[in-house]
Amino acid sequence: MDTYIFEGKTTNEAIEKGLQELKVSKNKVDIKVLETEEKRSFFSILTPRVVKVEMTLKEEKTNNNEKNVQTKKEIKVEFNEDEIKQRITNFLDEFFKNLQNKNLTYNIEIKENNVSVDITGENTGYLIGYRGEVLNSLQTILTNVVSKDMDGRIKVLLNISGYREKRERDLENLATKIAGSVIKTRKPITLEPMSAYERKIIHLKLQDNEKVQTHSIGEEPYRKIVVSLKK
Repeated sequence: MDTYIFEGKTTNEAIEKGLQELKVSKNKVDIKVLETEEKRSFFSILTPRVVKVEMTLKEEKTNNNEKNVQTKKEIKVEFNEDEIKQRITNFLDEFFKNLQNKNLTYNIEIKENNVSVDITGENTGYLIGYRGEVLNSLQTILTNVVSKDMDGRIKVLLNISGYREKRERDLENLATKIAGSVIKTRKPITLEPMSAYERKIIHLKLQDNEKVQTHSIGEEPYRKIVVSLKK
């Protein structure tokens, strides 16, 4: 289940703010007050009053939330394939000129409104970065390049030297290992912050597990997955 924290000057204000931002009715969430409107001393009278509430989307809402994050954000945009390929080609050719590694090649594929770019070559680790941070930043830049002056955002999926496939395998193995630890110790485990794409891999890997369940906590970009025993 997804958990969010909202603030307000009163409990009702914090709850209303949360319902509006999540765009759900009150019966679709579980609400827990984290900080109450307790009486304050004379010395704290000038301190702004802040009430925090924790709101958790109920299971029926969660199932269609993060696990389908990619599908939810997809909007079909009409575009000229040759123009998109030319934009990517122009950007990458210029980008590669400034790199020390001159033995890089790339392939562009467009299928059913999906744009995929695959870069290959030797010593591409610096283009991937720690946990794919550089790769993801470059992917965002490419998305902005091809979406400029378009009617909507065109998502580009970038892969470098098969990193996406390797990372997916690593995350699936991690999910299996963490599930085993949770079952053995009977204690929940919170993973490190991950992107929505990576969290989705963990969720899908464990969604059919009969003994453990997953939910996300925190705010982007520090959102984490918690794996716990099913109740």
